[in-house]
Amino acid sequence: MFSQRAAETERPDLNTNKIKEWRSIVTLIVFVLTNINVLFPFRVPIYVPRILWTPFLNTISALRLVPSPQHPTIVRNGKSDPFVRFDFPMNFITAPLVADLFLLAILAIGSKEVSGGTLGDQGIVPYDIMLFFLSLAYIAISVDASGLIRWLAFKVLQKGGKVGHRLFFYLYAFFFCLTAFIGNDPVILSGTAFLAYMTRVSSNIKHPRAWIFTQFSVANIASAILVSSNPTNLVLAGAFGITFIKYTANIIVPVLITGIVLYPFLLYIIFHDESLIPESIQMEDLPDELKNKKPVNPNIPFAKSGLEDNESDPNNDTEQEKKMSLEEVLNPFLDRKGAMFGAVVMTATLVTVLALNAASQGTHERPVFWVTLPAACVMICFDLAMGWLNRDETRRIAHEGRQRTESVEARRRSVVQENLDTNTSLASEEPTGIPNEKSQSHAEASSHALIGRNPVMLADEPISPEENKLGEDKRPSPTNLVSLVAVAYRWAQETFPTTMTVIHHLPLALVPFAFCMFILVQALVTKGWVPVFAYAWDHWVAKTGTVGAIGGMGFVSVILCNFAGTNIGTTILISRVIQSWQEIHRVNGIPISDRTFWGTIYSLAIGVNYGAFSLAFSASLAGMLWRDILDRKHIRVGGLEFARVNLPIIAITMVVGLTALTGEIYIMRDNTPYDR
Repeated sequence: MFSQRAAETERPDLNTNKIKEWRSIVTLIVFVLTNINVLFPFRVPIYVPRILWTPFLNTISALRLVPSPQHPTIVRNGKSDPFVRFDFPMNFITAPLVADLFLLAILAIGSKEVSGGTLGDQGIVPYDIMLFFLSLAYIAISVDASGLIRWLAFKVLQKGGKVGHRLFFYLYAFFFCLTAFIGNDPVILSGTAFLAYMTRVSSNIKHPRAWIFTQFSVANIASAILVSSNPTNLVLAGAFGITFIKYTANIIVPVLITGIVLYPFLLYIIFHDESLIPESIQMEDLPDELKNKKPVNPNIPFAKSGLEDNESDPNNDTEQEKKMSLEEVLNPFLDRKGAMFGAVVMTATLVTVLALNAASQGTHERPVFWVTLPAACVMICFDLAMGWLNRDETRRIAHEGRQRTESVEARRRSVVQENLDTNTSLASEEPTGIPNEKSQSHAEASSHALIGRNPVMLADEPISPEENKLGEDKRPSPTNLVSLVAVAYRWAQETFPTTMTVIHHLPLALVPFAFCMFILVQALVTKGWVPVFAYAWDHWVAKTGTVGAIGGMGFVSVILCNFAGTNIGTTILISRVIQSWQEIHRVNGIPISDRTFWGTIYSLAIGVNYGAFSLAFSASLAGMLWRDILDRKHIRVGGLEFARVNLPIIAITMVVGLTALTGEIYIMRDNTPYDR
């Protein structure tokens, strides 16, 4: 299914003399710094002269592109600030892009590297991989948006009942099987939120740690089974011409053994604490008025306005919030038509891809997105059609929810105004004429809560008389491009809620990140660094044999997931290294044994999937998604806690997985030269 002609005609360049050139050295330094930046994102302050920025804003405002600009006077030490500060984010999206642009500017890379990193080189076809993954992701996330995953999780919760260990096992098996079928992103999207709600309404689960960390590790273990479940698997299959059926046949046994062995370790050793996994879970029940209430589609804007408002305040722990969380768990929404249609499309797509891929002998170019892209278009058309047919109901729900939200905001403004008036009155009654410090602080906080100003700038930035009228709504600005886009976006959300939700959750950030990382790794290839790594790997395998190749690759791949641009960047880099390793043995005429070569390949597959739950959130995009979801649910997981909890889990899973893989390799393969 992937392009094989490139792999057959293009050979890796093994010339290592290039690493002595200054551009080659700079390329390696940039690659390392970029990956450090991905691990530790930061912001770069950029100062623009106000004398240039103000006319620019006035011009685009006059052209009706943006609203009428505000020009607050920033006063520092008695002088107006002549510059406007902007903070440019340097993260996993921007850092690789800036690195590529810098290397282009110094002519360290050119059209060859850009072409190889986008159109493909040596069997790795980036655009094919991205189109396949995104189109399949749309179908999977659409199934998730129908409410199917949360509804199934609710059924698992009913089946497990209040027996803690039994429920833990049922959820463990459920997330494992579901991830193997649709991938880890949809499971993390819905499963993490479900567990956050479930543990919140369980009175004797003191901390959700056991449940959320188990779900995250299981989702990444099971994602190794199918090529379609993780983009890392797609890169691996394309680089070495592995059909999807053969990939699954070789990896499924170690993964299943890992899943089976890990469960008792988690239950009885790592999370053996009654406050984490109680023997009997004390779960609250829904009130009678909510049991028979028809669940509302959470994809509709403001449909769950009450829950959203409570979640926006981390200090809110009211009974109303618990009741809404309980309703989210025990009365989940399910779009039966969307769920059934999406499941059928997903199943048919995967079966077709597997069948065509198995029938392919690597002699024809059949990009996999030829199958998944039309299927995604069918799913999009269905979502749009259902949204249009149900538009009257969804618009009504959104309108009613918005009215409720506006009423809540109006009451909050009223309370803030009353508090401000009271505190102002108290401050004016101070006999010394000096405002009461507590009252002044409270007044400023109330003013900030209503106006939405930055409290850091409150002392430096004077408040206009208009802004001081806290009870007044602002005068509407003339129609402009920004307002038109906002109106159109709101209309689309209310008319096509499922489609807009899926688009919002699509891992679109993966596209610029992956392409830029492909180009960066291609730069290492052309500058001679990848051959250097390949020779080092060859020396290691020559000293340690098959067992050393399996163990070494597993260790290296897990470590690099944390320091080489997530598990995707690691897969791209190591795949290039192994391709150069192949070329080394082709040139010297000493073939790699079938046992050693495929042990290395599938050890890499295990390492880059399992490596997502190791030391850092940035080991995978799924990890960053998982952290963001938990943050929105007010469950704070720090970097040290993430590493501390995951270290024993990754140690157990890697030892078990690689041991099982070693046994399988020695049973199923021999020392004859490797073949596809």
